[in-house]
Amino acid sequence: MSVALRFAIGGFVLAAAAVILYQTERPPMDTVQRGYRGVAMQEIYNPRIVANQLDANKVPVSLPRLPDSGPKAGAVYKNVKVLGDESVGNFTRLMASITNWVSPAQGCAYCHDVNNMASDGLYTKVVARRMIQMVQNVNANWKNHVAETGVTCYTCHRGQPVPANIWFNNPGPQQAGGMAQTPAGKNHPTALINDTSLPFDPFTPFLEGDANIRVIGQQALAGTNRSSIKQTDWTYALMIHFSQSLGVNCTYCHNSRSFTDWSQSTPQRVTAWYGIRMVRDLNNNYLDPLHGVFPQARLGPTGDSPKVNCTTCHQGVYKPLFGVSMAKDFPELQTVSH
Repeated sequence: MSVALRFAIGGFVLAAAAVILYQTERPPMDTVQRGYRGVAMQEIYNPRIVANQLDANKVPVSLPRLPDSGPKAGAVYKNVKVLGDESVGNFTRLMASITNWVSPAQGCAYCHDVNNMASDGLYTKVVARRMIQMVQNVNANWKNHVAETGVTCYTCHRGQPVPANIWFNNPGPQQAGGMAQTPAGKNHPTALINDTSLPFDPFTPFLEGDANIRVIGQQALAGTNRSSIKQTDWTYALMIHFSQSLGVNCTYCHNSRSFTDWSQSTPQRVTAWYGIRMVRDLNNNYLDPLHGVFPQARLGPTGDSPKVNCTTCHQGVYKPLFGVSMAKDFPELQTVSH
C-alpha cells in the first residue's frame, strides 16, 4: 500500500470518527419509561442538557394582582378595545407584565406613542392587541391542548419583542434554469430537519394548511394506499419537527410496533392532535390576517406574515416552561374579550 493511500485511508477514518463523536452524547443518560415493558416506549434524556434547559425555562415572578375594584380601564383610558372591563389597577398590572415579558429593554415605547398612549400609530400596538386576544383564545378554547396550564405572552416571547421561533412560507433555494430547474420529485436539503433531504418547508401544508398527515395504509393490499414516498417524506419532516420541538422521541406519542394504532399510543398523541389544529387556528385566524399590519421588513421572503409552530412555545421541552403555569395569575387572559 502506498504512503499516499495510507494517508488517504487514515484521513477518512479520522473524519468518520469525528462525525461519530460529534453525533453521540457521552453517558450517563437518564431513561424514563412511558409504556409497557418490552415495547421500547421510553425517553432518553441527557442530564447536562436538561440542566441547561431548566435555566433557560425559569419563570419570572408575577406582579401581585390587585383588588377588582374602582373604575374600569375602558372608562378612564381612551381607545381601550380589549380588557376595558378590567379595573385600572389590574389593567396597568397586565400592561407592566407584558412589557417585562416582551420588551423589557424597549419599555412601553415599543408599542405606544408615549406622547399619545391612545394612538394606534405604531403597528406593534395593533399586533399586540390581537396577540392578547390570541392568548385568550388559546386559554379559553384550546384546553384540550394547554389544559389548565395555559399560556401568556412570555410563553413565546421570553423577553424578546419577536419570538425566537417563528416561520415563514419558504419555497426553498432558487435553482438554475433549464433541466436543472426540474426537481423530478426530489426535495431540497433543509437545515430545519438536521440537514437532511426532507422537505424544505413542512409547515405550510400542515400547520397553515390542513393537508393529510397520515400516509400509512390501513390494508396490506396493492393499490389501497395512494400516498407517495414524497408525501411520506413531508409527514416524516413534520414528525421530526415535533420531536425536536419537545425534546422527545417518537415514542412520546406513538408505540413503535404500530405507529397508527391509537389504542397503543400514549395520551400525549391526543394532546398533539389538538395541538396541530390549535396551531392552524392561530396561524389562519390571528397571524395571517395581520399581513397588512406588519411592515415589509417583518414579512417573509414571499411576503407572508410570521407564524407559529410547536417550537414557538415548547422551545425544546416536553411542556413549555416545564409545565409551570403563569396564566393562573392572570384571569383576564383566560376568557376571550370582544
